[in-house]
Amino acid sequence: MKVGTVSGVEIHLNNAFLALLGLFFVAGVLLQGLIVFSVVLLHELAHVAAARRFGINVSDVELLPFGGVSRIGGEVVLNPSREALVAAAGPSANLLLAGLATALKGYGLWDGQLTSFFIQSNFLMASFNLLPALPLDGGRVFRAYLARRVGFREATYKAAWLGQFWGVSIVLLGTAGLLVGLSGLDILITGGFLLYAATREKGLAPFHFIRHLTQKKLELAAAGVLPAEPLVSFDYVRLGDVTKAFIPQRFHIVMLLDKDWQYKGVVSEAQIVDALLQDGMNISIGDLIKTK
Repeated sequence: MKVGTVSGVEIHLNNAFLALLGLFFVAGVLLQGLIVFSVVLLHELAHVAAARRFGINVSDVELLPFGGVSRIGGEVVLNPSREALVAAAGPSANLLLAGLATALKGYGLWDGQLTSFFIQSNFLMASFNLLPALPLDGGRVFRAYLARRVGFREATYKAAWLGQFWGVSIVLLGTAGLLVGLSGLDILITGGFLLYAATREKGLAPFHFIRHLTQKKLELAAAGVLPAEPLVSFDYVRLGDVTKAFIPQRFHIVMLLDKDWQYKGVVSEAQIVDALLQDGMNISIGDLIKTK
């Protein structure tokens, strides 16, 4: 549901967030619900500001129980350093708001129960989103870190798996808390949606990976030169397995050996990307030598 526009960015409420606000209303604490809404909104607007700082387009923001999703241009995912900085902007904004509110409270300029709730909400939002699990901000920073070591696709799978793990854990803890009267349905909603969102991120991994590879071809065409990363592979290895070794912001050159360890030729990343798009991941990299 669209609720407004801020600086040209449409703001939408996810149905799960609407349900959470409904729980606040039924419990008679709607003001606290509106504070949660403002905390999540400011968190997402910090992402928007950071993305625009890098010249990346943001079309709209969808607010979720645990934060939100900013429809940021896909190019940020293709640059691990920028993705980490944009992701870190949200929790940083929450910690800044909590610190500011604490200072105002200390000077007696803003006091009361709602002040404490605002501070707690910001701390919880920052802490939760710093978990190293997709689609949370900490998961995006974690993926950016891993991508330089194990490749973008494998890093996405690992970070999304952690998101699923935390989603299931929160659902189980929330169920136990609900049964003994220590928590409400809001914990279950948050855990369930985290599990759903992490599963969706995992499913999008191949799509993002192909975009990641094709983007590098465009970068090379535009810049004329990119740092190279040499690899060595047997000619019978599948393209899908070869690309697991690809790391961001490097153009890969693969030297091929046959089963007797004899040199067969060289294949570029551009050839591999073209073959992936045309024939899929299951052909052997040696086939590119035979057909070129």
